[in-house]
Amino acid sequence: MYSLGVCAGFVALAALLALRSRPPDSARDIATITALVVTVALATVIKTPLRIRSTTLAFAWVETVIVIGLATAPAPWVILATGLGAACGSVTRLAPIKTTFAVAKHTIVAGGGTLVTLLLGEAWPPREPLHIVLLLGVVYLVAALLDDLLAMPVIALASGTPILRQFRTDLDLRVAGFAVRFLVAVCTVLILRVDARLLLAVPPLVLSLHLAYSSRIRARTEQQAWQRLARATDALNVVDLDQVLTTAVTGAGELFSADEVEIELRGGERTVRGNGTGIVYDGPSPRPSDIDGRVMPVALEGHDRADDLGVLRLRFAGPVELSEREQYTLRTFASALCTAVRNAQAYAELARIAEAHAYAATHDALTGLSNRRHLLDEGTTHLTIRHADGVTALVLIDLNHFKEVNDTLGHAAGDRVLIQVAERLRAAARPDDLVARLGGDEFAVLLRGLPAPAVAAHRADALLAALHDPLDLDGMRISVEASGGIAVAPATGGMPELLRRADVAMYQAKRAGHRIATYAPARDTADLSRLTLGGELPRAVADHEFTVNFQPIVDLGSGEVIGAEALARWHHPAHGLIDPLRFLEAIERSGLLPAFAGTILDQALIAAGTWRDAGFDLPVSVNVSPRSLLDARFPGAVLARLRAHDLPPDRLVLELTETLTLSQLDIVDRVLSRLRDSGVRLALDDFGTGYSSLSLLSRIPVHELKIDRSFVTAMETAPEAAAVIRSTLDLGRSLDLTVVAEGVESEPQRRALWELGCAAGQGHLFARPLPAGALLAALHRGAGGRPGALAPALHDAGAVIRLPGRRTGGSRARPASPDARGG
Repeated sequence: MYSLGVCAGFVALAALLALRSRPPDSARDIATITALVVTVALATVIKTPLRIRSTTLAFAWVETVIVIGLATAPAPWVILATGLGAACGSVTRLAPIKTTFAVAKHTIVAGGGTLVTLLLGEAWPPREPLHIVLLLGVVYLVAALLDDLLAMPVIALASGTPILRQFRTDLDLRVAGFAVRFLVAVCTVLILRVDARLLLAVPPLVLSLHLAYSSRIRARTEQQAWQRLARATDALNVVDLDQVLTTAVTGAGELFSADEVEIELRGGERTVRGNGTGIVYDGPSPRPSDIDGRVMPVALEGHDRADDLGVLRLRFAGPVELSEREQYTLRTFASALCTAVRNAQAYAELARIAEAHAYAATHDALTGLSNRRHLLDEGTTHLTIRHADGVTALVLIDLNHFKEVNDTLGHAAGDRVLIQVAERLRAAARPDDLVARLGGDEFAVLLRGLPAPAVAAHRADALLAALHDPLDLDGMRISVEASGGIAVAPATGGMPELLRRADVAMYQAKRAGHRIATYAPARDTADLSRLTLGGELPRAVADHEFTVNFQPIVDLGSGEVIGAEALARWHHPAHGLIDPLRFLEAIERSGLLPAFAGTILDQALIAAGTWRDAGFDLPVSVNVSPRSLLDARFPGAVLARLRAHDLPPDRLVLELTETLTLSQLDIVDRVLSRLRDSGVRLALDDFGTGYSSLSLLSRIPVHELKIDRSFVTAMETAPEAAAVIRSTLDLGRSLDLTVVAEGVESEPQRRALWELGCAAGQGHLFARPLPAGALLAALHRGAGGRPGALAPALHDAGAVIRLPGRRTGGSRARPASPDARGG
């Protein structure tokens, strides 16, 4: 602006100096100068306005008046009249700086036109019509170019638009305007040459052209405004809230030519501030704005005004009044912004919920570790590309005697133990390892990118060493022991096979009393190449290849049969008789367990019904998989089969083995309670082996206990085994439970058990497992001429004896016998 003023001053000074050679010396000259001043002043008033931010610029007719003046009056007069007229037309309406700019710009344009006339020499002023058109066109072209060169940079600076782009904006309208004003200039000069009175027709012509041009400019401006509004609202159709707010601030800055735009979301949770060039502030609590001027707020409340999401504010450095069209545009933009913010917030909430659900689906809620599903998914993904990423191994970790913590200190304390164990494993693992909790007290760590398989053992040892130091639980120091199994990823079978192998290795460690074991195929009873049998299980179930043999349960005193345990066998068409240890685990891991259990239960109940019809009313015992107890439909299926075979519920004894799954007693309580309440008898197997406990008996409503065969075998040589048997029998009498001894294989064992108070037993001394028909034949034959007996009595008929307990039912040849059931 300063440079522009200096240039204008030099031009004016030159004009004053030139004026000395040709001063106005007549009334006509004074009238001409006065007419020029008034015309320039009117030209500055009659213009097309354009608001940019808080500044309003205008397109006027001054260059037209300058060209007409140069053609009809001396150039110095025109320059001075232009400056004086521009000042008169602007001083009362514009700010001082704008008035200065207008005077300087028009004075320089007049000086530029004057310079062209001087260069034309004697050809100026033109006399002939053709010369008037041509030479006037040259002068007008220079004046118009000077006017644009001086005005466009100011407009570009005010709007933040690149200068070249501003020159190209509305170029067609500007060229059309210059052409119209040039035509007016030519017509005016020609009229003056012919008859000055005809000038009376010029003002209406000028006014009409000005109104048409202004209307065209307004129409173009409104069209562009609607197009910008459409683009601005379309740009808001994104689902990221940050992008919505950034786009809204920059878009509103350009759309409304605002010096600053501010969006404040309701509750003060966030304020974003900026302009058309970018964001200057984004935070929770806004600082005062640097723009001190007019503020135009509009609420973000949507078309129906049902939402109140915040407020949009436009700030202008100076006084600004929005037109009616701009006010409507502002309301429309605010409504679109409200919708965009609401959609983005809803999408963010949906994304958060989806992320939370995805996290919950792949992570353990208690410890925050990955769960089994995530372990399998991640492991499967990794194994597909592991060929270029070293060796992959899995460490399976199971806490020893963790149930004792739950039983003694409660489940809340057990949960805290699991959380601390998870934290230690996470800290001991490497960044590439995946630590997971599979359920209960079982954890897994997927080791990826190992340089060699042997490294897995060292890493597993470090993981278990992290659990060596006692845990702090409300001031109590609790030691946690764990067993670990290591398996290296197999060539086939994928992640499920790797997990199975690690599980096998972990139980190998438990059985051997070691802390860590590495998977060995030779010790894998389920690894058959032999597990080709696993693929034949569906066919075996469908073709009824699974059969049941029965081992009788005998009254140790009388030798009479008082029950039978059902033992499943697989009669394979190619491999012959297959031991249950080779297929039961595969069945439990498959989806065939309900069908298999139903097949065995049906055969057992059919046998019991056959014996009953033959006069031997014997209860039959059937082993139950712990997984069945997690199925709420299991009691209904058992009771339905009892009804189908017309057997009383107390003729069925379900044998339970406490395992990790059974420790989840809250889950199985309903299943067991319904079975017991319906009359089905329950027995606890393997009592005394360390897998059962007194606390379990307080939760599982069993009727009978079963002493493991290992104690019976060792009772004659190991005082500890005899002590376990004695304490178990005392416990049974105290709780009114029947006690059955397994593995009775000699008469001394039978007599010793009887003398300790054990009422019933089973084992090879009495009979090996037999088909139902063979057992019935043996019952008919009896022992010593007594049907229903498989061994001679330990006492003479009529002798007075002490009976440890009684049970209902039994063979027809026995008037009374101790309660017993077998396993």
